[in-house]
Amino acid sequence: MRDNMDNSVLAEQSSAEPVSAFSLMFTAEHVGIITIDVPGEKVNTLKAEFAQQICAILQKAQQYPNLKGLVLVSGKSDSFIAGADITMISGCKTAAEASELAQKGQTVMSQIASFSVPVVAAIHGACLGGGLELALACHSRVCSLDDKTQLGLPEVQLGLLPGSGGTQRLPRLIGAPKALDMMLTGRSIRAKQALRMGLVDDAVPYSILLKTALERVAKGRKSRPPLPWQARLAGGPLGKSLLFSFVRKQTRAKTHGNYPATEKIIDVVKTGLDQGSGNGYQAEAKAFGELVMTPQSAALRGLFFASTALKKEKGAHAEPLPVHRVGILGGGLMGGGIANVTATRAGLPVRIKDINQEGIRHALKYSWDLLEKKVRSRRLTRNEQQRQMMLISGTTDYSGFSQIDIVVEAVFEDLALKQSMVAEIEKNAAPRTIFASNTSSLPIHLIAEKATRPDQVIGLHYFSPVDKMPLVEVIPHAGTSAQTISTTVSLAKKQGKTAIVVGDSAGFYVNRILAPYINEAARCLLAGEPVDHIDNALVNFGFPVGPVQLLDEVGIDVGTKIGPILVEAFGDRFAAPSGFDAVLQDDRKGRKNGKGFYLYGQKGRGAKKKQVDPSVYRLLNVTPKAQQSGEEIAQSCVMLMLNEAVRCLDENVIRSARDGDLGAVFGIGFPPFRGGPFRYIDTLGAATVVKTLEQLAQRYGEHFTPCDALVRRAEQGERFYPAEGTSEKVSKV
Repeated sequence: MRDNMDNSVLAEQSSAEPVSAFSLMFTAEHVGIITIDVPGEKVNTLKAEFAQQICAILQKAQQYPNLKGLVLVSGKSDSFIAGADITMISGCKTAAEASELAQKGQTVMSQIASFSVPVVAAIHGACLGGGLELALACHSRVCSLDDKTQLGLPEVQLGLLPGSGGTQRLPRLIGAPKALDMMLTGRSIRAKQALRMGLVDDAVPYSILLKTALERVAKGRKSRPPLPWQARLAGGPLGKSLLFSFVRKQTRAKTHGNYPATEKIIDVVKTGLDQGSGNGYQAEAKAFGELVMTPQSAALRGLFFASTALKKEKGAHAEPLPVHRVGILGGGLMGGGIANVTATRAGLPVRIKDINQEGIRHALKYSWDLLEKKVRSRRLTRNEQQRQMMLISGTTDYSGFSQIDIVVEAVFEDLALKQSMVAEIEKNAAPRTIFASNTSSLPIHLIAEKATRPDQVIGLHYFSPVDKMPLVEVIPHAGTSAQTISTTVSLAKKQGKTAIVVGDSAGFYVNRILAPYINEAARCLLAGEPVDHIDNALVNFGFPVGPVQLLDEVGIDVGTKIGPILVEAFGDRFAAPSGFDAVLQDDRKGRKNGKGFYLYGQKGRGAKKKQVDPSVYRLLNVTPKAQQSGEEIAQSCVMLMLNEAVRCLDENVIRSARDGDLGAVFGIGFPPFRGGPFRYIDTLGAATVVKTLEQLAQRYGEHFTPCDALVRRAEQGERFYPAEGTSEKVSKV
């Protein structure tokens, strides 16, 4: 942006203070250019102290004689404004304090909106949250067509709503239906879509972005074109009533009442449209303050901070080696998925080795189909699709593997086979090549047992489907080098993954805490609880799908395979309920073979809603009848997961409660608004969790017995995270 600016800017009228994030220059045509460049930060974020700086820079611009207009640009190379500084929000102690913060933001945006000459936002890169609210306050917006350019209001993902006027300006700009969709989903909009929906007035190549913005100022203010007829219809009394009734119903069906921010967004938008923007702004600030104080927002912000901190870590005290080429062993579902994220997200060449051409074709088709969806939805050009596909190649021998830096093995879960893969890679690849096994259960030290370079063997556990599931577990064994760990973590990050380093023990972390949860759901089923009653109980608790449906989705055979490994390592508390194996004996593998706990292959109106296969009850010799409440079922399933998570932390399977929470949320969909197992224990109180487990143990058996580590924390009053504004004891292990 600065290179372009230098061609247009002929004189600098004022120099901002060194600490200011805003500087002002003027062109020969009397247009002021305000550059936003937060000192010492990679991206621009809005902070409370900027309110005064913005006011000062606007006053300075107002004093310039013959001022024709202003253009707002970013001094960062690939982002406009990424949002508000979340630490500023978390620093609020009361709802009133948070509401005041929102009011300050509204005041600043109002000053921009009421400025006497045209103000144009020239947007390149991320324009999110408070950044988009600032752009909405401008009289016009132009953006670059660059892939980095995204516009959105993602506050709902932090349990909040836009607090600087966004709930009022966006509906009036693009219509309530599209505005509600943007705010309730938090999804980002790309440049061409933003132009189509009227969010921006022009979308141009980055090289002429500033020029276009300056030309827009020269044309003066223009009256906005009318909204599309659909939006105008939704703005009428009847249309508005139907719209908000429909949106509220759809939102509650998705959130199950677990996310208060969605209700507040709907209420505040409706207030503004019914009672005018003045009342809308007041309602927005009040709702913002209330939401900041909710436990849901605190948990979601905690996850945001945890994820941000994890991204900065290398996984080990060693610099990662550069990775230029990646090899994949196995062209199955996992191999195809890993190849896809490596090529399309990391932008690295991938060489797939399979025993036959069919496996290679399968892996290539996996990526082609995913990219084809993007092309059809106009999120990718045909040329870009072909360019990305050219990064993926295949072979039935090891040709090309001498140039590979890291090999990800994704073959069957067989120890002898994986050991032979290690030997073949050591024979056919370079001495530097890292061997990463995508095993879900086999100990890494056994896979490395016969290796000549065991320090370069590591586990890299992806979750299915690879293109959607954000987590990977990085599993070093005792002899894995620090550089192998950091290089593997670095690759995972390039693939767009959240990587947690976990210990080399049976089930690692995610599958280990998942197993007792699934087993308890199976026990409920064998006790006669209906399949859909069990699943609904956990969906209402906040999981994306219930435990029985999850088994169907991942494969009943895959989901139950880890059980014996965990029983051998940790004892009978991991044993599946007696009689549950009848499901596998009936060749029920779930969705993949169209035969599981639910019916598949349905057509017609009822096809979208999953129907339980009634024959599963006869197979298990049970008569389905709800006996426990949904809350009781959710409690028994979740309590076992919490108990096992604490054991994993105590045994150093995970490095911290933070990693455990991220692993559970991103790996198995633990309800984000509860913050993860450890933050949820803090919310309930360790003493309460212990008492609940003891009661369940008396009722259902000793596998509910609270672990020693949890009992100790309850007795000592320890938390896993510090309580805000206190000096309470925090557990370190």
